[in-house]
Amino acid sequence: MKKLSSLVFVCFIAACTPEVGSEKWCKMMDEKPKGEWTANEASDYAKHCVF
Repeated sequence: MKKLSSLVFVCFIAACTPEVGSEKWCKMMDEKPKGEWTANEASDYAKHCVF
């Protein structure tokens, strides 16, 4: 039962995050302070939202 509830929680969290590179994701990153971005997020933002 514990594993099932953990799986449901992970699926719920993943469903709330917009797909990387989508318009929603770019807007979300625009609102997030740049100091909190990971290196991967910065790279993805440059690839998908700038160019």
